[in-house]
Amino acid sequence: MNNVHPDKFIVLIVDDVPENLAVLHDTLETAGYLVLVANNGKDAIQRAQSAQPDVILLDAMMPEMDGFEVCRILKSGMLTRHIPVVFMTGLTDSEHVVNAFNVGGVDYVTKPIRPNEVIARIQAHITTSRMMNQARGVLDAFGQAAIAIQPDNNRIVWQTPLARKLLEKYCSDESTLLNLSKLPVKLQTWVSELTSFEQYQDAPVLTLVCKQQKLFLKASKLIEDNQLIVVLREESIDLVIEALISNFNLTRKEAEVLYWTMQGKTNKDIGDILGSSPRTVNKHLEHVFEKLGVETRTAASAFARSKLQNLN
Repeated sequence: MNNVHPDKFIVLIVDDVPENLAVLHDTLETAGYLVLVANNGKDAIQRAQSAQPDVILLDAMMPEMDGFEVCRILKSGMLTRHIPVVFMTGLTDSEHVVNAFNVGGVDYVTKPIRPNEVIARIQAHITTSRMMNQARGVLDAFGQAAIAIQPDNNRIVWQTPLARKLLEKYCSDESTLLNLSKLPVKLQTWVSELTSFEQYQDAPVLTLVCKQQKLFLKASKLIEDNQLIVVLREESIDLVIEALISNFNLTRKEAEVLYWTMQGKTNKDIGDILGSSPRTVNKHLEHVFEKLGVETRTAASAFARSKLQNLN
């Protein structure tokens, strides 16, 4: 349980050198932060889980478990994946900097540490993190399903509880669900086709099917730190069919044929789905046309879809 003063931001410093810990501790405490310390990776993970700091300053190179592995573990955990991690490193090799971002770090500072720079970077990331936490809180409170991802590496930055349940349901055949820090493969292909910000708003909706239900995923917008918000909405096929029956006075078979016609299926496809011959499907479709007052499949689909949208 975290019993710190609610007005103080919490910073967790992780470094195996006591002198570095002491300097950073004094600097940040003087600046008004509540400072926690850890001198190894294992303790860092435990303290991050229990204290839920607002930001973590993490040394890249430590014995036994280096900072990259610590960050990887933190970003794979539901309790800690949202915490911004700023790497501290004396290395100038770009490979190590790239590695820091690949494992989920949001920023880095080089040693020897410049206190004013560290404080400025920490404050910036805390502000962004708090805004994102508030947004997630609103979505959670209203039971909305949404995820934030980084399109360049398919990493899930955060997700609402409902979104996690839906992904587990519709992607249950994927081993990646053992650790939902990475976007399921079914979604990665879709995201890879969104090549620019302009395309996100107008991108085609991804549809996943599970038994008699469908999951629609819509790319919403790009926000801070190149995060893409994806909104998830589940639709029950049975409920749509019931709506078609009640609104157009259709029989169940007619409503089922109309539903699958709206999904772009051919008579043969619909026959395979419903266990009927294409000729029987066509007969049902003729009755649908008559009841809706239309003459074509396209008109029937458009009319029914418009009616259902108005009901929502």
